[in-house]
Order: sequence, then C-alpha cells, then structure tokens
Amino acid sequence: MSESYKVITKNGSGEIVEKKSRFIGNVFRVENASEAEEKIAEISKKYWDARHNCYAYVIGANSEITKCSDNGEPSGTAGKPILEVINGSGITNVLIIVTRYFGGVLLGTGGLVRAYTQAAQAGLAACEVGEMVYAQKLTAVVGYNMINNVQYYLGQNDISIADSRYEADVQFDICVRDADVERIKSGLTQKTEGQITFIEGDKGYYIL
Repeated sequence: MSESYKVITKNGSGEIVEKKSRFIGNVFRVENASEAEEKIAEISKKYWDARHNCYAYVIGANSEITKCSDNGEPSGTAGKPILEVINGSGITNVLIIVTRYFGGVLLGTGGLVRAYTQAAQAGLAACEVGEMVYAQKLTAVVGYNMINNVQYYLGQNDISIADSRYEADVQFDICVRDADVERIKSGLTQKTEGQITFIEGDKGYYIL
C-alpha cells in the first residue's frame, strides 16, 4: 500500500497552437474508470466539431488502472504521449483530454507527439495539486488551560487543526500520518502533562 500519492485538487485547462492546429488540454480529477469515461463523453460532446479528442487516464493509489486513446490520430502519437505526461507527474486519479482542431497543415509523427505532450503539460500546469496521505483521524480532548500548549505543539509539527469545538472541554480534530500517530500522541501527552485524551477516528487517505 502506498503511503501517499498526488492528486488534482483543482481542475485546469491549457491550450497551444502548432502550425494552425489548436490543441486544448483539459485535466480532471476522477475517482474511477466510469467517471473518467463519462467525462470523456461529455468533452467529446462539448467539442463535437473537433477533429480529435485524445485522452489518457491513471487511477488508483498505485496506478492500478491506466488507459489511453489516439482517437483517430496515428498510433502512438497522442494517447501514449499524454499518458507519459501523467506518469512523469506522479499524479493519479487524473484524466487528461487533449482536443485538436485541425489547422490544415500535417504535423507528422514527431510533431503530433510534441503537440499532444505540450498540450497535456499546459493543462496540468493550470491545475492545483495536493498529496493524499494515509493517515489517522484523531480528536484531542483537553481543558481550556491546555489550548496554547496543544496549538503550539501541532504548529511545531506542521499538523493542521481541521475543526475545533469549545464546550465543557476543548476538542481539536486533526489528521496525522499513520506512521506518526504514536509519536504525536506521546508528544501531546507530554506537552499537556498528561491532561489529554484521544478519540480515534477512521484511517484512510486524506489531504493533510
């Protein structure tokens, strides 16, 4: 199991023009193959008058699912270059569709590979990327006299407070890398002189 992987946190699009042909790279976060195929159909409908809608997608924490399509371009000149851009980025759960409006000038095999590569890169450059980390959700429960101690320790360890509740006591919701859970719990216990309890939540992949 992968400890972490990169995902798109904000979709993006980019465009290049090569010898009068227009290449539009649209990038989307997708969680499964069905979602990817639905998005491909949606983009193909949106750009119905384009010559080609070529794509590639990679899904899974360990890139278990991959697919690419040249959509009528010469074999290996579109889908594979787009897929190589994805693999080179280290991002998963991502779909890149490059739409081509033909400008009347043939680009040749090398020209097509470069154009589809650059359009995919332009789309990715317009995205925001985050890291999904296998982590444990924790709620730290302390008295009001220990608020500053907890906040200081979490800040020193680059742990964000997802939510906080001020009731009879104070509850801080945090997410901690699975490998760091015992260290953080021990550190908080020392910092609060033992005046802290923890409620363990779900383990899973979260953006920290």
